[in-house]
Amino acid sequence: MTEADQPRATETDETATGPAATPPKGARGSGMPTVAIVALATLAGAVAGALALYGMNRLPGNAQAPQVTSAPAAEPASSKVADAACQGTVERARAFVPLVKGGLAAFAPATEPRRLPPLAFTDGTGKEVMLADFKGRVVLLNLWATWCVPCRKEMPDLDRLQATLGGPDFEVVAVNLDTRDPEKPRAFLNEIGVKSLAFYADPATKTFQALRGVGRGFGLPTTLIVDRDGCEMGFLAGPAEWGGAEAEALVRAALATGAVPSPVR
Repeated sequence: MTEADQPRATETDETATGPAATPPKGARGSGMPTVAIVALATLAGAVAGALALYGMNRLPGNAQAPQVTSAPAAEPASSKVADAACQGTVERARAFVPLVKGGLAAFAPATEPRRLPPLAFTDGTGKEVMLADFKGRVVLLNLWATWCVPCRKEMPDLDRLQATLGGPDFEVVAVNLDTRDPEKPRAFLNEIGVKSLAFYADPATKTFQALRGVGRGFGLPTTLIVDRDGCEMGFLAGPAEWGGAEAEALVRAALATGAVPSPVR
């Protein structure tokens, strides 16, 4: 990766690893045990490292961070997407609870009725695609970028999941957020042998910003499972193992819940 593609350090990183890590003059000889100082420094380093790795405070790499403005009495993010029509999805998402383990231990099944905001991106031909265009199918929506190391590691697994379960009822929609070279993500996917995933891109990162606005865009990778009606079934911030039996079981559970009954002949 080039220097420009490297994730940017967060302000937390600078604070934890910069001059502040050296005790001020007045603190020397103050009697604070060396073990305590080392422990505090280690904890600060671990926190800083986690923030830098997943970019949980801001969108890292070559994408611009969403602009944040403060307003008095701001409306909670969850209320912006709350939809009583999605209550049934919350009840069906309970089927995920025993499946959340192993490589998917961080997956959070929906606990409140939420409909995702309108999300737009482009397909491999440059045509605009809306998340709403997938109505009638269960969607695993994944936001990724080539400069995000955990994202890159997920791509083969997501491709395998699409090859196994993809079809009229389910699709892995992996939206690339690279902002500079539009050919770089295509070249990367070709290089690792991705065959089943369709290519989707959002170089303006509007999908990330829209999800962040409703409490679902903290960094990359970001993954959501969306039901046939556009309601959120579950959310995962950070990497997961999408190529194993646990992920397949999770998606099969999503497909089984709310399935359209076959017509009676």
